[in-house]
Amino acid sequence: MKIFPSCFLVLFSVSFYAQTIRLEGIVKDTTSTPLEMANVMAVNQTTKAVDAYSITNDKGRFLLNLKPNANYNVRFSYLGLKTKTISVTTEEKDIVKNISLISDASQLSEIEVVKQMPVSVKGDTLIYNADSFKTGTERKLEDVLKKLPGVEVNANGEVEVEGKKVSKLMVEGKDFFDGDTKLGVKNIPADAIDKVQVLRNYNEIGALKGVENNEENVAMNIKLKSGKKNFWFGDVAAGAGVAHTDERYLVNPKLFYYSPKYSLNFIGNLNNIGELPLTIQDYFKFTGGFRSMARRSGTNFSVTSNDLGISLLRNNRAKEIVSEFGAANFSFNPNKKLSFSGFAILSGTETELETKNKTSFLDENKQIKTTENREELSKQNNNLGLFKLSTSYKPNEKWQLEYDVLTKTSQQNEDNSALQQTFDGANTFLNSQTILTNKKQDPITVNQNWSTYFTKSEKNIFALEMQHLYQNEDPFYKANLDFVPFEFTGYDLLQDRDVINQQRFVRTNKLDGKLDYYYVLTPKSNLNFTFGATNSSQNFDSYIFQTLDNASQNVITDADFNNDVKYVFTDLYFGFHYKILAGKFTLTPGFTAHKYTTYNDQLNTKVTDNFYRMLPDFFALYQIKKSETLSYNYAITNEFTDINKFAQGAVFSNYNSLYKGNRNLENALSHTHSLRYFKYNMFNFENIFGNINYSKRLDAVKSSVIANQVNQFSTAINSNFADESLNGVAGYGRGFARYYKASLNANINWSKFNNLRGIQNQTTESFSQTYSVKAATNYKELPNLEFGFSKVLNKYNGGTFSTDRPSVKLDYYFLNAFSFVAEYEYNNYYNSDKTVQNEYDFLSASVIYQKKGGKMEYKVSGTNLLNTTSLNDDSFNQTFVRTSQYAVQPRYVIFSVKYNI
Repeated sequence: MKIFPSCFLVLFSVSFYAQTIRLEGIVKDTTSTPLEMANVMAVNQTTKAVDAYSITNDKGRFLLNLKPNANYNVRFSYLGLKTKTISVTTEEKDIVKNISLISDASQLSEIEVVKQMPVSVKGDTLIYNADSFKTGTERKLEDVLKKLPGVEVNANGEVEVEGKKVSKLMVEGKDFFDGDTKLGVKNIPADAIDKVQVLRNYNEIGALKGVENNEENVAMNIKLKSGKKNFWFGDVAAGAGVAHTDERYLVNPKLFYYSPKYSLNFIGNLNNIGELPLTIQDYFKFTGGFRSMARRSGTNFSVTSNDLGISLLRNNRAKEIVSEFGAANFSFNPNKKLSFSGFAILSGTETELETKNKTSFLDENKQIKTTENREELSKQNNNLGLFKLSTSYKPNEKWQLEYDVLTKTSQQNEDNSALQQTFDGANTFLNSQTILTNKKQDPITVNQNWSTYFTKSEKNIFALEMQHLYQNEDPFYKANLDFVPFEFTGYDLLQDRDVINQQRFVRTNKLDGKLDYYYVLTPKSNLNFTFGATNSSQNFDSYIFQTLDNASQNVITDADFNNDVKYVFTDLYFGFHYKILAGKFTLTPGFTAHKYTTYNDQLNTKVTDNFYRMLPDFFALYQIKKSETLSYNYAITNEFTDINKFAQGAVFSNYNSLYKGNRNLENALSHTHSLRYFKYNMFNFENIFGNINYSKRLDAVKSSVIANQVNQFSTAINSNFADESLNGVAGYGRGFARYYKASLNANINWSKFNNLRGIQNQTTESFSQTYSVKAATNYKELPNLEFGFSKVLNKYNGGTFSTDRPSVKLDYYFLNAFSFVAEYEYNNYYNSDKTVQNEYDFLSASVIYQKKGGKMEYKVSGTNLLNTTSLNDDSFNQTFVRTSQYAVQPRYVIFSVKYNI
């Protein structure tokens, strides 16, 4: 009910701002050539405010919506040309003005315009003036970015600009936690931000910028306000509140210091309100800025993680979450040639999850054979650590030397209790049992990178890169059961409970090296010769033992359930690529020749495989216009599995699932095609992108599954049938006038997989679709609304599951001190035959009081105000379909105080 008056205000304001005068025309140079991406800005002479701005389209056209009966100074600027200012007095009629700009050796006027223009373009850099888009309710960088045209921020803190993911975030040109966007967008204070620079066609190594394809690379640099440089800034917040009878708390200090010579950042967070600065998913995908060594070699060999399947949070929500987080980041430049940087991140969480799962196991004919209903309660303790040290030495423009070391360590423990009930395909009860499990692991990973780049001359460029990975894992699994689902030779059945344990040890040493030589034939063409090698050595040891009633151990000596394996993978390769710019086309054909050697040593014998393979690849870019492109990528990739799928002894995937490797596995071959269209019109911030990816995998490593009710025994095999997947992503967004923007997005994914059920091949398909639409306003003095709607359709062999999700957000800054922000989301989750249906919604709101320029901020906030108790989701496996319902934190209200430094 409270939203409707605000809606009225917005509609009224649309009518109000429609009463404008149009100033339009074409900007040309002295040769009458239209200038694309020229900056146009109208400054009201009475208020001295920027009332309108525009960036010319590919035909040089601009359009400004001005107030009637007002006087303006209108500035026209373009990089390399002299800025021109004209006086315009509006009356009651639209105005047409065509402008010519002349060359100018001095760019002082350009610098002045960049400081004031809301959005401007300077070469490959797009510059947003943050204050032009702030309305007063922003508190973090994330809030500012969401209001910039052409910029999107998702729930995981990932940033997209013009449809492309931002791969690196910097502050004052210095990496912020090695470019991790989430820590930046969630913590950098909004009031410290002066400019947001988007660096398109970005390459970290300047020497390689002209010889590599960088069209998909986007970085972002945050420029701070002058009062935030050479001074400490940030804030310290503390809050307390209640959730029913439980106490809630929040302590969140953030301190930053930036100077030309060094920078320091400190972020802390202690809370039990569900805030997770770093999730387990973030931890595992955190690369620390390391480049993929074999990204274009045609070989895909990745070291998998033995993470035991410890439960991950959905949407970072759980029944209870207690979080402790601390992070520090530094950079130091003793001189212009040498720099040091690094970070340390420590995170500890205690999590309680309560879940209800319904899993339908499919038979050979894709019909439901068995159904398992399970109620689970899990308690987790996750302690994560990330540490990195980097140094860069650049004595001159021709030579650059870099070294990085990243260490990841963790201590994870999960206790799970579950009540399981099993039914057959006719929904007849079969059995039930109580299951108690424990999972724990203390893995450590050390990744080192050494690289040097040398430009001998304009025509000769060398790049040498080496990387070493050390990984040590020790996952332990324990299951306490009413009855054990598998037969083990030597197992003692005369016990009150069946307690089965498995210990694994996996150690990896992987060394990659690559030398690239670039020979520049002409300013528009070059040759690239690559010499590279990969060597990976892994050891896998595992054994299973039974804990007896008297606490003694009964070790299972059967060789089928023990592993002592060594696996070595070697790849020697030579690559050749030719890059040429021909008119509007950029073409890069090439190939890589490989000599592969692999062997696994187990069961007192060795199995060796040696072979050669030639792998072609091709990239083409069609530059339709300056900001419109069509690109195509094709590659054949050799895919290799690591030691986990070669180990012949069976290991637990879960208490009712055993997995056995296959020492005779061969590599898979993957064909991938990618077609991408992109168009960005700065004239009205129209953003159109589309991406279609198709892949076909031959001889893929799959599973041969033997199922007994809900119990499964799987063996790794090479499939004789091809797996296929097709993914399509499309989006359209644009700005309207100056105060509105809207977007429409679609994501469609189709997959076909093959597995063996016994001796029979089983083909399963999935078809997932996500559609979303969003519209938002960005007024300075009126309430702002954002409306959204998304629909998710997941079609599996077991049926179709849908989620309808409308949402609305209201934010309003008023009386020069108060901010009100409210977000509402409704979810309707159901399947095609209506046997599963759940409706739930979330409402959060906050009121903030802070005088302009004041140091103190007072905030009252409430989360889950409607007290929703659970959420739903679904997942698909090639052998089952699962729907889940999980409990979430209850309603709570927090009062907090923040002091701005």
